[in-house]
Amino acid sequence: MSSPMLSIDGVGKSYRTYSSEFRRFAGWFGMGSHSFEENWIIRNVTFDVQRGESIGIIGRNGAGKSTLLKIITGTLAASEGIVVKSGRINAILELGMGFNPELSGRQNVMYACGLMGYHLDEILAAMPEIEAFAEIGDYFDKPIRSYSSGMQMRLAFSVATSFRPDVIIIDEALSVGDAYFQHKSFDRIRQFQNQGTTLLFVSHDRGAIIALCNRVLLIDNGSIIKDGAPEEVMDLYNALIAESEQSTISQTPLDDHHTQTVSGTGEVVFEDIVLLDRSRRSIDSVEVGEEVTLRLVAHSLKAVPELVLGYMIKDRLGQTMFGTNTHHSEQVLVDVEADQKIVYDFTFPANLGTGSYSITVAAHKGHAHIQTNYQWRDLALIFDVVNGSRSEFVGCNWLEPRISIEKQ
Repeated sequence: MSSPMLSIDGVGKSYRTYSSEFRRFAGWFGMGSHSFEENWIIRNVTFDVQRGESIGIIGRNGAGKSTLLKIITGTLAASEGIVVKSGRINAILELGMGFNPELSGRQNVMYACGLMGYHLDEILAAMPEIEAFAEIGDYFDKPIRSYSSGMQMRLAFSVATSFRPDVIIIDEALSVGDAYFQHKSFDRIRQFQNQGTTLLFVSHDRGAIIALCNRVLLIDNGSIIKDGAPEEVMDLYNALIAESEQSTISQTPLDDHHTQTVSGTGEVVFEDIVLLDRSRRSIDSVEVGEEVTLRLVAHSLKAVPELVLGYMIKDRLGQTMFGTNTHHSEQVLVDVEADQKIVYDFTFPANLGTGSYSITVAAHKGHAHIQTNYQWRDLALIFDVVNGSRSEFVGCNWLEPRISIEKQ
């Protein structure tokens, strides 16, 4: 097996807080070694990244994601541990990427590419492509201080991807751009992936993580608590952000090599989850466009002041196809008594592409489970969609068009 592109071994970063400036000064000379408080941002972080891997890094704000990436790129020194790198690394860690606000976009490109180690002739040869990809028009020759945040992101991404790197690191930067440029940027990332570039990608966007990454690291309180398949790790992260003192989180392997995540306080639980056809028969396979009913039976083990039920349909990669709940449909139940069973029927046409889908269900208070999560269950039900009567089509949705053709 070839050596990894990145090897992170026992990496940690701490900051010391001294009780006074005098004690800080004394610390420089090894005196007063116990007169400070040590605050660890990350600690004992260990993982390898193989050539061509695409790794997502997720976690709550303040978990240590950005600190880790800065250590990997070398813009921040680790307090402990070792980082071994192979090949050229390009990164977008912060909006502006160290641009000088008084210089023009063109001048900043020259400066940034020079810092990345490229020669003048290489930079000049790449300049037309950088300018064209950024699509900021005349602003390319105006000072950066006159740019919007979206324009800065366009230029930063264009510079970071002006030459295909061995490793590209992106930290939430794409969330700033407009939808058009996000699509354009993702296309370039995929091109690099197809050519063998290794990707480290920090984002809160579940769809982007699952679309781009084949492995995900979940960081919490400065440590990696999960390293695995994107859907499995994203489901655990979703449960963590809704965690409260009374809630529990469990992950159970299923027979189909998936892992089911269940979380919540348990005040309301699901007793039955079934997909029904028009005749109210239980099914696990549906025709494209067929009307089906998702029946959820909720049981309140304790009295709750408010109950909202919802569901999400996900494709085999874990990307959400559709989701809604009874808060959005204005059907919230209030003052639900203990030991009450409630049957919810969600009837809809299965306007989905062929393939395997899963259903996630949730019982909670408020518009989303983050407020008060009674029970959230991923992979609660799995079903297949088959096409036996529709015309051939591709994609994840059945959106039958009316086609008009007129010769002129």
